[in-house]
Amino acid sequence: METWKRNLWVLWIGVFITSASFSMVIPFLPLFLLQIGVHHHTEIWSGITFSAAFLAGAVSAPFWGTIADKYGRKPMIVRAGFFLFIIYTLMSFVTNPYEVLILRISQGLLTGFIPGAVALIGTNTPEKKVGYALAAISTGTASGGIIGPLLGGGISELVGNRLSFATGGCMVLISTLLVLFLVREEKFTPSKTRGSVKKNIQEAAGNKPLMMVLMLTMGAACSIMILEPVLPLHIMNLHGTSHNTSFLAGLIFSIPGISSILIGPYWGKLSDKIGFGTILLIGLIGGGLGSLAQIFFNDVWGFSIARFIFGFFFCAVFPALNGLIVKWTDPDARGRAFGLNQTANQLGGMLGPILGGFVGGIFTIQIVFLLTAVLLFASAVLAHRSTLKYSGVNILKKVESLIKSH
Repeated sequence: METWKRNLWVLWIGVFITSASFSMVIPFLPLFLLQIGVHHHTEIWSGITFSAAFLAGAVSAPFWGTIADKYGRKPMIVRAGFFLFIIYTLMSFVTNPYEVLILRISQGLLTGFIPGAVALIGTNTPEKKVGYALAAISTGTASGGIIGPLLGGGISELVGNRLSFATGGCMVLISTLLVLFLVREEKFTPSKTRGSVKKNIQEAAGNKPLMMVLMLTMGAACSIMILEPVLPLHIMNLHGTSHNTSFLAGLIFSIPGISSILIGPYWGKLSDKIGFGTILLIGLIGGGLGSLAQIFFNDVWGFSIARFIFGFFFCAVFPALNGLIVKWTDPDARGRAFGLNQTANQLGGMLGPILGGFVGGIFTIQIVFLLTAVLLFASAVLAHRSTLKYSGVNILKKVESLIKSH
């Protein structure tokens, strides 16, 4: 098997397991807090401990990106994997919420598995296959995020909450060992510049195309998470009962991720033919239309179909953004670029629920869908103008010719 293909398969398994381990605590974290004696303000503690890892990850990602450019992406992936194994194992022995919070913050600060994997794939894959490979990695991340809560809930039922953390740690350890022994980083030139987070941000600010990608990443992450606080209530209204609402809300919330698993690789192959900018525009416009479509359905089945249509197009967005990072950054700076992109992603993921909860609390759920559509359409305008400016490519004309050819 060619080296880039073996790298892709091994790292796909790695990002799938890592993504699943991040999300598998969702079903039982509040119950685990009750188990260790948190009987007052449990919801607040659950929210703080859950979001702490994402906030810490947003802060630390640029630093680990700099280290990756200096010492290699593979060492950083292995380093992150071993730290996650240690943290998950220690989580099995905590006795109070403060220890949980410290370990969750450590988890965010010491992470970097997924952006490291994306950077390695983007740099060590033949140019004609980059789109396909990045789409595959994005699919692995999405599918892990979908399976994680289901896996975590099932393991918790079988072996208990404490052993669930240890099980997640063992899964990450196995994937890390696979990376250590099977992945080869052939194309790596150590960065000769002395990096710092401040310098990385300054360099990114001077790279206008990269700044556009970071803004679009934050907007896309915000738009996908904006429904999180209000979707369960909307599902309950559509369903007409509170029975099985949590399960149904989780299933419907994950439908765009299911679309990503089924369709994402095809968008990747198409981007290798017609360009990342064209695929990005199609994904943003289609996602905006899919968001608008969700306004007009008053039953669970119709709403689920609209969610699938949204996911059909939106799953093209993140692989295309990753492809543009590869295209618009030098190879020896891609670790830093993907680190900053991870920061933008996690900041968008944090802002989305806050914005959705605020708007949903004042207005109706339909306004939240409309806000999501407006955000995606605005992102499409920014993507088109930026691609035309920095690449000299009119992607609207490319989309028009693509439609005519079919």
